Amino acid sequence: MTDDILVRVEGHAGFISLNRPSALHALTLPMVHAMTQALLAWRNDAAVKCVVIDHADGRGFCAGGDIAFLRDSAINDNGESGRKFFHDEYQLNHLLFTYPKPVVAFMDGITMGGGVGISQPARFRVATENTKFAMPETGIGLFPDVGGGWYLSRLEGRVGQFLALTGSRIAGSGCLALGLATHYLPSSALADAKMRIASEDVERIDGILGTLSETPPESKIVETLFQINRHFGSDQFEDTLASLEGDESEWAMRELASLRSKSPQTCKVALRQLAESIAIADFADNMAMEYRIASRVIVRPDFTEGVRAVIVDKDNAPKWDPATAEDVTADLIDTIFAPLPAQEEWKPL
Repeated sequence: MTDDILVRVEGHAGFISLNRPSALHALTLPMVHAMTQALLAWRNDAAVKCVVIDHADGRGFCAGGDIAFLRDSAINDNGESGRKFFHDEYQLNHLLFTYPKPVVAFMDGITMGGGVGISQPARFRVATENTKFAMPETGIGLFPDVGGGWYLSRLEGRVGQFLALTGSRIAGSGCLALGLATHYLPSSALADAKMRIASEDVERIDGILGTLSETPPESKIVETLFQINRHFGSDQFEDTLASLEGDESEWAMRELASLRSKSPQTCKVALRQLAESIAIADFADNMAMEYRIASRVIVRPDFTEGVRAVIVDKDNAPKWDPATAEDVTADLIDTIFAPLPAQEEWKPL
């Protein structure tokens, strides 16, 4: 076990609280294992009727995975320990997705990357005024993994593609409007919600959260759905860039500038990932596809360079390789998505 995950049972609820506030509760491999161990122990425990995932304190719910560790793996062991992290993290994601008991995730704070992976599988996903949701992987040369292809491809219109490419942050109100959250509660009501979930009939969870919900403020992203569907309608990244270039509005210029700063490789990977995910019927097959991608991109130049620019040197000036969308060939993307040798393919627990 690890002190970075606090596990307890209160009433009939099993609580998993992320407890790494100095890193906004970013997931390490021991944290992944501790969460998995708790979920497996409770799966057939009749005394535990539901599971609550939250964070102990601080402004993050979960800011993602331990990308510094993953970069070190790419540099020092050709990605071997990084692949182990992805493999086991994806098993946790799948375990949550298929869990037989209700799971309630309280996304009260920064919910990005790996935080999306442990909250979106939950039956109940609670946003608050503190929620900041994003899949910002195009900025570090990774890709929207942990099931991101599954969740984003199934959002209304082309908003999933927009989120995957731009890494835009969505407030709690936007999460509710898009269906990324099932309820919107003021953070002041969370303690009461958790107490009632632990003590009242498990069939009452929806009613408990509904009773404590409040009407969120207007969502900014909903106001831009027309522009998103217009400009992000193609699965070809070059088409999106060209569409934005032809629009002189402030919104389009801002989004174009954002895309120009992202890894062209990651953007092309993300668009293909979402296009393939929407056609996949089984979440396990989706995660096998994402593991193939992860096992390749972790050792490609853009990931080590992206993390360098964001958290090592913090100059926010990555030099992508390939440098432009046109330079990212179809053959390169094909190699990233290709099946792995049978013994290396990802499998659920």
